[in-house]
Amino acid sequence: MSNQPLSPVAFTSHSFCRSGLLLATLGLISLHLLNAQTVLVDITPDHAVNRFVPRESLGSGVDRIPVEAIDKDFTKPVLNRAFAAGWQPVTYRQNTDLAVEAWHWNPEGTWSDPDGKGYFTGSTSSTKFIRYSFGYALPHRGVTRNDGTGNTGYSRLTDGDESTYWKSNPYLTSHFTGESDALHPQWVILDLASETVVDTLKIVWAEPYAKNYLVQYWTGTSNGSGLGSGTDPIHYPKRGIWNTFSQGEITNGTGGTALLHLTQIPATVRYIRVWMTQSSNTCDDHGTSDIRNCAGYAIRELYLGTTSSDGAFHDALRHTADQEQTATFSSSVDPWHTPDSHMNSKEAQVGFDLFFQSGLTQSLPAMVPIAMLYSTPDDAAAEVRYLEGHKYPISSIEMCEEADGQYMQPEDYAALYLQYATALRKVDPNLKLGGPSFQGSNQDIEVWPDAQGKTSWLGRFLDYLKQHGRMQELQFFSFEHYPYDPCHISWASLYEEPGLIGHIMKVWRDDGLQPDLPIYLTESNLSSSTSETYMDIFGGLWLADYIGSYLSTGGNQVYYFHYLPLAIEHGCNDSPGTFGMFKVGANNQIEQPLSQFFASQMINREWLQHDGGTHTLFPAVADLDDGAGHSIVTAYAVERPDGEWSVMLINKDQHSSHKLNLVFQNQQRGGESHFFSGQVHEATFGRDQYHWKTAQHDFNAHQPLAADTPSPGGTADPDGPISSRNFEADKATRYELPAASIVVLRGKFASQ
Repeated sequence: MSNQPLSPVAFTSHSFCRSGLLLATLGLISLHLLNAQTVLVDITPDHAVNRFVPRESLGSGVDRIPVEAIDKDFTKPVLNRAFAAGWQPVTYRQNTDLAVEAWHWNPEGTWSDPDGKGYFTGSTSSTKFIRYSFGYALPHRGVTRNDGTGNTGYSRLTDGDESTYWKSNPYLTSHFTGESDALHPQWVILDLASETVVDTLKIVWAEPYAKNYLVQYWTGTSNGSGLGSGTDPIHYPKRGIWNTFSQGEITNGTGGTALLHLTQIPATVRYIRVWMTQSSNTCDDHGTSDIRNCAGYAIRELYLGTTSSDGAFHDALRHTADQEQTATFSSSVDPWHTPDSHMNSKEAQVGFDLFFQSGLTQSLPAMVPIAMLYSTPDDAAAEVRYLEGHKYPISSIEMCEEADGQYMQPEDYAALYLQYATALRKVDPNLKLGGPSFQGSNQDIEVWPDAQGKTSWLGRFLDYLKQHGRMQELQFFSFEHYPYDPCHISWASLYEEPGLIGHIMKVWRDDGLQPDLPIYLTESNLSSSTSETYMDIFGGLWLADYIGSYLSTGGNQVYYFHYLPLAIEHGCNDSPGTFGMFKVGANNQIEQPLSQFFASQMINREWLQHDGGTHTLFPAVADLDDGAGHSIVTAYAVERPDGEWSVMLINKDQHSSHKLNLVFQNQQRGGESHFFSGQVHEATFGRDQYHWKTAQHDFNAHQPLAADTPSPGGTADPDGPISSRNFEADKATRYELPAASIVVLRGKFASQ
């Protein structure tokens, strides 16, 4: 049985107010109980906030990892260690879309050009076992860096080589979208790094070139007040406007080298945008045999600066094939590439045959991705045909990953989404498709306003599907959750999580998601950068609180990241950390489990019935706060299929334990209260079970580059196991939560 979220507002509507219903209820309870603080669980049947099956709803993800890690991780001893955490379904994370690479999910396949280059389609009939798959860098890249590439690669727009060029994705042109190119404008942006005086832009066009385009500068707010060029238009698209230079509107362009005198009076700017709306549809260097070579826009090099009184042009940009070039951004990139395009052979996507045959999926259907931003519909269809031909069980298809981090406009993503959906439906009309797998954000994803002033990425994506009569193609919505800004985490951050996930779930629904559309959280952890915060018990407490609060909002599936062991890496402020549940040594051998491993066990094997059926989640609230309105204790209560009631409690007070009463109330029966009676099972994970000890590092004034050298990190001592006991309880029992701990209590009522 799939999980059944109830009303999106159920948790809010039926939670108890400390000063209202909670206090009124406490007045009905024996006075001697008031000597302790209380957790009150509302077990009124129609107040349930979610119903879910753990083997369908609580899973973990596997990403691109080092090749040597794949060889060590996909062994029975390592997999068994991971399975002990209790996560069940697996999602295959698709990293090449983040890295501006073309994914060869099958190393064997065919090229569109008979000369062995162009657009690659993986083979559906190859017999060689697929152990690894790799990404190939795109030679027509137009972005220096984005939210996925890190500081690797470079843009062809300012690389100093006019034999190279950026080219936009041909699948966003009228030949493939069936609508005017003006509805899918393509753009490139220059970031000058600081305010610079300019009046002249030189564009060295390749083929196809733009016939109609605008040259614009950004006027943004600076520090919340005043106008200037300062605010980043990529990450803060609502904090400013694009202005067309007085001489920046070009019609009937002819390509070649265009020297554009943009304004009579030099302007002080930082960000410049070229906004292209009509293509010449002439063919690039790859020939005329493939229409994709003749669709879109292509630029060899950009130059920006001033023209002096003698007519000489003075360029202000830095043209280098590295990360120190003048940075550029682009709307899309043509996925054309060659076999000798740079391949990162040190890291690999797990080969599909290894993924499904190793035992990793525990014979459960898996969520698998397709590459979409830098691929082709034919290749996506071939991937699904291969998987189904091998009888690999698929639960759903996630349509690319983190399009927002690639700065793609929602209408462009939607146009690709529908083309790929059409191709996939021809293979299997029953596939469950969804996306867009937003990168972790606590706020709505926003873009530059459209003609109606709308800025919500998700809202505009949904509008596009509706306008094209294809809302049925979105069968689930997916996003990622990395709630904390790297290097800005304090202990008090723990208080924020229930509100953070609750807020963003409301944002997505307010953007227009259908009430019954499943919401999948397909990748999650503390932050986008690791640190020893992950290793400390803080990471475990956050994980338990986050899983409970996500399910309380009516979420359908949630995936922890990362399932398999990963090396300790240099994180925030050079603090060592890992996204995985284990500390591993230099040879990728597991040395010890970490706090999130034990928290995973508390969730999956103590709180929930691991192999059970439908669990029903009810609202619970504690009357403990820190005096500033922060809940010190959060509680999550389920009725399990084995008939037990199970309450997971997180004590966020890092220094003090708390004793409390546990009361269950059914408002449909006159507010009658219930208590655990008879044998109660208690499981505890706190500092008596786990303590992370940091390692000290020597200062190095000029440390040599050693990006591939794992960080040694610290060690955990004690390092588990979870403490558990059974004891007799009754109405008068008070339950103790140690400082900084997760406690699970399971039992039955006297009437049961």
